[in-house]
Amino acid sequence: MIDADKAVKLTFLGGAGTVTGSKTLVEINGKRILIDCGLFQGLKELRLLNWDDFPVDPKTIDAIVLTHAHLDHCGYIPLLVKKGFKGPIHCTYPTLELTEIILKDSAKIQEEDAERANKHQYTRHEHAEPLYTLKDVMNSLPLFVGHNLHEWVIIHEYFKFEFLNSGHILGGAFVNALANGKKVLFSGDIGRLDPMLLYPPKHVREADYVILESTYGDRLHLQENVKSKLREVIEQTIHRGGILMIPSFAVERTQEILYLIYQLREEELLPKCKIFLDSPMGIDASNTYKRYPDWQKISNYELDRMFEDIYLIQDAEQSRLQVADQKPKVVLAGSGMIEGGRILHYLNAHIDNPDNTLLFVGYQGEGTRGRAILSGSTEIKFFGEYRKVKCEIRHIDSLSAHADYSEMIQWLKGFKNKPQQIILNHGEPHQTDALRVRIQHELKLEVFVPKMMESVLLE
Repeated sequence: MIDADKAVKLTFLGGAGTVTGSKTLVEINGKRILIDCGLFQGLKELRLLNWDDFPVDPKTIDAIVLTHAHLDHCGYIPLLVKKGFKGPIHCTYPTLELTEIILKDSAKIQEEDAERANKHQYTRHEHAEPLYTLKDVMNSLPLFVGHNLHEWVIIHEYFKFEFLNSGHILGGAFVNALANGKKVLFSGDIGRLDPMLLYPPKHVREADYVILESTYGDRLHLQENVKSKLREVIEQTIHRGGILMIPSFAVERTQEILYLIYQLREEELLPKCKIFLDSPMGIDASNTYKRYPDWQKISNYELDRMFEDIYLIQDAEQSRLQVADQKPKVVLAGSGMIEGGRILHYLNAHIDNPDNTLLFVGYQGEGTRGRAILSGSTEIKFFGEYRKVKCEIRHIDSLSAHADYSEMIQWLKGFKNKPQQIILNHGEPHQTDALRVRIQHELKLEVFVPKMMESVLLE
């Protein structure tokens, strides 16, 4: 029998059976802490959950602890604040800066999408409204509190934690918590064991429970020469007079691509062409990277040089001019899964030209335009209309910022004493189940896979 007064209760309000909307509610002795506060993306049935009433009264949540700045982990925060949450939002200092950038961009895109839908009347509603506005984002920013790695943060007498480097994106961190005497580790998203720019994930020696993501629980990343593959795609596209369009995540993936381009230029292996970063959020995120060199294993010299000779486009009018320009070039633009942002305007103008290339360099979630195109869809809908996909489609798979199953198994082997239980979340069902089987078979650990809205008591 579990003593309810001493139990730690976890409820998975998102990120269970899916790779989006991550929210794990921790309840101890009448206190509530929310680990991550992500937005649901992808499938319509998931996106609609963003509009539902929150499962618990936001006013009763004492604090949010944020693992990193990706929208599926932080994107619901403005709405939670709008609904009454008033507690602190704890994160690392780089996460604080990147989250502000990402939330502002999210609000801007939602406002623009609603305005466009109303103007062109392709909304099913009488009047389209954004999920939240820039004003809602600004109201949430004063609640953020930045912390260093390895700094113990006391939420209350029953819960304290420290951030440990997760190697996923700049500022990304594990939440290593002591909850009513139980050692509970929340992975957030765990990075590769040898990231391109960042230091690898911290090996944790002790935990009673590990809440572990499973995005690539069924997959091994290809062992390909990423730099050579990128060079090949750029050369082929420019040679035939085309435009290379790269829908790129503003945080981490954009900086990795720019670093590879810098290396190719240093080695004089790139054809003569202009490289554009047409992403205000990507530009702002890159500036944040420059401010935190200690988080990255590349030299300060490389960090400065990798942004040279890149044409940065902030202004909307400049972006429109580049969209209209038919000259061969390379363009990085958000969003990474083609769910919004300036990449849609490039596709609107150039997706029907076989000389052009659309290059995917990151994970494409279920229900996104990116997943549909990668799966072979010959028509894609945006701006209220279907467009034929005639440009060449390419994909560099091994650039993922998520550990694959082999890397997660290797990381789990770093524990000095075996955890009592592994709880898998943040994965589509077949991915999570594949990782469950591997962990049970190779490590002989107990594994639990929660469903959405399911609760579990940690003894």
